[in-house]
Amino acid sequence: MGARGGSGLYVGRGTAALLAALLLSLLVSLLVLAALYGRCRQPPPPARPAAALGPDPGVPGAPMGFSLRRLPPHLLPLHYELELWPLVRPGEEEPFGFSGQVNITVRCRQDTRTVVLHSVGLHSHRAAVRGPLPHAGAAVEVEGLRLEEEDELAVLELREPLVAGRRYVLQLFFHGRLREDRHGLFLIRYTDLGSSRMLVASQMEPAHARMVYPCFDEPEMKATFDIRIIHDPSYVALSNMPAIDVSEMKDENGSLWSVTTFNTSLKMSTYLTAFVVCDLAYVNRTERGNEIRIWARKEAVKNGYVDYALNITGPIFSFLEDLLNISYPLTKTDLIALPYFGEGAMENWGLLIFEEETLLYLPSDKVSDRKTAIALIVSHELAHQWFGNLVTMTWWNELWLKEGLASYLENLGTTFVEPKISLVKSEDRLNGLFALITLFDKISYNKGASITWMLSGFLTEKLFTRALNSYLKEFAFSNANQDDLWTHVQLVVDAQDEVQLPASVKKIMDSWTCQSGFPVLTFNITTGTISQEKIHNKNNTWIVPISWMRNGSSQPLMWLDNSSKVFPEMQVSESEYDWILLNVNLSGYYRVKYDQLNLKRLVHLLENDPKAIPAVSRFQLLDDVFALRKSGYIEIEAALELTKYLAREDELFIWNVVLVNLVPDSMDGTLKNYEVYPLLKKYLLKRMLPIYRYYAGFIRKNVDALEDDYFAQVHLGNFFAKACWLGLQDCLDLSSELYTKWMDNPDYKIPFLIRRTVCCYGVAVGSDKELDFAWEMYKHNDSTKEDKDILLFAMSCAKESWLLHRSLRYGLSDTQFSSRYIANILDYVLSKDIGHRIAWEFVTENWSFLSERYDFGILIYTCEMTSTNLMHLFIQLQVFYNNTLEEDERETATLLLESAKTENMERKEFLTRVADWLEKNTDD
Repeated sequence: MGARGGSGLYVGRGTAALLAALLLSLLVSLLVLAALYGRCRQPPPPARPAAALGPDPGVPGAPMGFSLRRLPPHLLPLHYELELWPLVRPGEEEPFGFSGQVNITVRCRQDTRTVVLHSVGLHSHRAAVRGPLPHAGAAVEVEGLRLEEEDELAVLELREPLVAGRRYVLQLFFHGRLREDRHGLFLIRYTDLGSSRMLVASQMEPAHARMVYPCFDEPEMKATFDIRIIHDPSYVALSNMPAIDVSEMKDENGSLWSVTTFNTSLKMSTYLTAFVVCDLAYVNRTERGNEIRIWARKEAVKNGYVDYALNITGPIFSFLEDLLNISYPLTKTDLIALPYFGEGAMENWGLLIFEEETLLYLPSDKVSDRKTAIALIVSHELAHQWFGNLVTMTWWNELWLKEGLASYLENLGTTFVEPKISLVKSEDRLNGLFALITLFDKISYNKGASITWMLSGFLTEKLFTRALNSYLKEFAFSNANQDDLWTHVQLVVDAQDEVQLPASVKKIMDSWTCQSGFPVLTFNITTGTISQEKIHNKNNTWIVPISWMRNGSSQPLMWLDNSSKVFPEMQVSESEYDWILLNVNLSGYYRVKYDQLNLKRLVHLLENDPKAIPAVSRFQLLDDVFALRKSGYIEIEAALELTKYLAREDELFIWNVVLVNLVPDSMDGTLKNYEVYPLLKKYLLKRMLPIYRYYAGFIRKNVDALEDDYFAQVHLGNFFAKACWLGLQDCLDLSSELYTKWMDNPDYKIPFLIRRTVCCYGVAVGSDKELDFAWEMYKHNDSTKEDKDILLFAMSCAKESWLLHRSLRYGLSDTQFSSRYIANILDYVLSKDIGHRIAWEFVTENWSFLSERYDFGILIYTCEMTSTNLMHLFIQLQVFYNNTLEEDERETATLLLESAKTENMERKEFLTRVADWLEKNTDD
C-alpha cells in the first residue's frame, strides 16, 4: 500500500475523510518502525483455542482500529466461492446495501465443535456446514450462530465435531450496508461529463475484508477465490482476475441484473481481494502477455489524463520482472483511479486502486512533480505484486517486509522509466541522486526502506537482488518473516568472497530491526574516534556500515560494531584542508555529529569551494546539523555557520533544507512579529538572489525547459514562496503580473510549479477585485480539487483585515461549499501574520452557528492556533472557554492552551538566539 502523509488535533465534518487518509498514511509509516521493534521482542501472538475467546493482550506493531485477536488454529481455508450483490442502480436513492453468500472450503487441523471466523458489521442470517468431503450430501448441523461484534467474530456452534484431516465447506449468507468511509465495500459519489454518478469499490487492508464477507481475515491464511458479482447492467464489474462470463438474471421483482463471473484467483490473503462496480472508461495495452487497463472517469480518459500511467506501467512491470528474475503471474492488471479514494493507492493483485491525484497526469501540467509522483506510486504498488502479494508477511508486525522493500524498489522503477530525474544541473552529477534524496526524505518514518537501501549498499545491488530472487522463489504464494529473508541473504553472501561482513547478516540486521530509532555517530577527527548512541538513549548500539570520504576521495567501507571505536585511518593532519565526511551517498541510516574542528574546516571549504563537496553530501551535512539541533546535540549557531556559503549554492533541494528549517511553513504567520524577521530577510535574500534569478528567467521565458528538472518540480514552489514571503520585490511583481494575466484571460494557465504562490501574492498585492476573482474561480465546477485548494489558500493571503473577513464569510454564504470550505479557509487564515485575530473574531462572533454545523474540534483548533500566536489573548481565551464550553471540552482546551504557552516560550528563546547570530553575521 502506498501512502504519503497532516497535522492538527481535530476531526471536522469537512475534513474527516482527508484526516482519516492522513491518519492511515501515518499509521502505515509508524508501523514500519514499530513493527521492526516489536517483531524481535515478541513473536506474533499464538492462535487461541476456540474456547479461549477472552481479552487479547494485543500485538506490538500491528495495525490498530480492528480486533487484533488471532483465530484459533483448528481450520485452514483452502478456497472461497464468493458472490456479492451491491444493490445500487443509477438514479436510485440511498440507503444502499449489499448481500452475498460465501462457501469456504476448509481443512480441519484439530477436532473442534466450534467454527470461528471474522465478521463485522454484517448480518449473517443463515449458516451451514457441508461435509466431510467428498461425501455428497453429508453435513454437520449448526446448533447456533452468534456474532461477537466487539471482537469482529462470527462463531458457529456445531452439534458434532469436525474431524482433523477432513475437508468441509462453511456456507454463510449475509447482508450489509455500503459504507462511505472508504473501508470494506463502499460507495463513491462523483461527477463525470456533467452528470452525478455513483460507483462501488473496496479497500480491505489491513483487516476490512471481514466487513464485506465472513472470512479468515489474517494474512497467513491464504486461499484461492472464485468470485462473481451481481450488478446493474449499466455498470461493469471488476475483480482480481479476468472476467470469464457475463450473464443475466432477474430478481424476485422481475428486474434485470448482470452477473459477472471471474476466473479462479491465485492463492492470496483476504486483504488483497478487490471489487469495483462502476461506469468508468479505460485505455489498454498488452506487455509480455499481461493486459494492462487504466480506468478513470470518462472525462479524464477522453482528455488523455491516463495516458502517462499507461505508458509507464508496462515498462515498470518488465523492469521488475527482469530485476527479480520472476515473471508476473497474472494475465491482466487493472489500475483504476477513483475520485475520493483517500488511501493513496492499494496493491490488490490484478486490481490496483488509486486516488485520482496519484494516477492522473494533466498534459498541461508537464512542468510539475506530478509525473514523478505518479511514477513513484505506480512503481511502489507494482513492487507489491511480488513483495506483499506473491510473498506475504506472516503477521502485521512484519509489515516492513512488504512496505520497506516496495519503497526501496519504487525508486529503482521510477528512475528506470524517468532516467532524467536522477540528474542535477551542477558539475557533480551523481547517478541515483534522485533515489538517494527520496529515500532519505523518509528517514523519520520509513525505516524499512532506509535499512533496505543500506543493506543493498553494503552487499552491492547485484548480491541483494540475487538474494531477493532466492527468497521470492522459496516463499511464492506463501508467507515469510524477516529471518527468512536474512537466511537467503546469508546464503548469497556465503557463496562469494568479494563482500566480507563483520558478523552474520541476521546479527547485523537485527541490530537495526530489533530496536527502534537510529543512531547518532559522534566523530572526533583528531583521534579518529567514532561513538554511537540513540537519540535520547545512550544504551543502544548498532552494527553500522560507515562509508566515508577524505578530501573528496571515497575510502573503503568501515564497520562500527561497538559503542565506540578508534579508526586510525580517520585521524587528520593539522592542515585546514584535511577533512572527512561520513555516510557518503546517504548509504547508512544514521545521523553524524562532527566535532568543532571538522565543522570549522567544512565551513571554510564550503565558503571557498562548495563543489569540492558533492551535492548529496552538502544536502546531508545541512540536514544533519538542523536535525541534531532540534534534538539538542548541537547549538543553532553551529548550524547557521554552515549556511554562510549559500550564495554559491545552486541546488534547490539543498536550499529547501535550509528554508524548511529557518522559515518553516508553521511559522510563516508569526516570524514577522519578531525582530528576527528583518535580519533573516536581509541574510537570506542576499544569498537567494543568484539562484532566484536563474529560475525566474525560465519562468518568464521558457518554463517548459524545466520539465526534466526534478528538483525544480519538487522544490521551486517552496523556494519561490519564501522569496515572496521575504519581500523580494521581483517575486511580488512577477506574481502580480501572472495573476493579472490570468484574470484577463481565464484560459491562461499559470505555471504549475509556482501557481500556489502566484495566486497567493496576486491576491496579497491586489484588492477586492483579485479576491473576488479567486472566489469565482473556486466556484467553477471544472476546477480540480487541487485548484480549489490553491484558490482557498490564495484567499487567505489578502493583506487587508476586511478582505480576510470576506473570505471567511463566503464560507457561510453557500451551503454547497461551506462544509469543506470553513475548515480549510480557517486553517489557511490562521497561518497568516494578520490572520490569527481575524480567525478568532470570526469564530467567536459566529460561535452559535458554527458549533451547530461543525465539530467542536475545528473550533478549539482555531483557539489553540490563535493562542499559540497571540500570547496576549491567553486570558481572553480562557474566559471564552469557561463561558462557552462544556466541562470536558474546557479541560481539553485548557491543556491545549498550556501547551501553546510553553511552545511559544521555547520559540521566542530560539528566535532570539537566531537574531543574535544574524546581527553579527548579516554584513559578513
